[in-house]
Amino acid sequence: MLLSQHSAESAQRVRHHMRVGWHGLLIFGALGTLLEILHAWKNPAYLGAGNDMRRLMWTLAHAHGIGLSLLQIGYAATLAVMFAELNPRLTRASRLLDASTLLIPLGFFLGGAVPYKSDPGIGIILVPIGALLFLSATFFTALALPAAKSSTPTPPRSPK
Repeated sequence: MLLSQHSAESAQRVRHHMRVGWHGLLIFGALGTLLEILHAWKNPAYLGAGNDMRRLMWTLAHAHGIGLSLLQIGYAATLAVMFAELNPRLTRASRLLDASTLLIPLGFFLGGAVPYKSDPGIGIILVPIGALLFLSATFFTALALPAAKSSTPTPPRSPK
């Protein structure tokens, strides 16, 4: 289905999720590159004794950010292929996915910014909130899928 065949709202959502996904890949890819540089330079704030929690949290921020950015692109593709118009479940899922894409990596990053010995910092509280938003977005998208109508006719069955 061409994007021009979508409602204005649907086409706007597809473009929005593509932008968020590709910008997220840029940001979280750059974060991963920065982490590699800190590792290569043996930066004590990153690799020093007692900074295991920081290293773990920042690696998780990078990895989850990349994964959620790819999911944003996948969500845009799902909207573009499966839905000519948005329904309330998809609109809700879109907003929830945006929030989770922000909260999960931010929670991991803040959890590593000021860790307490072997525990992450208080920012880690954003991660389970983001995870619930992510699961809700997935739930609403899954509920909306059966309601989608195929734009291509199904081929006739051959007689046996």
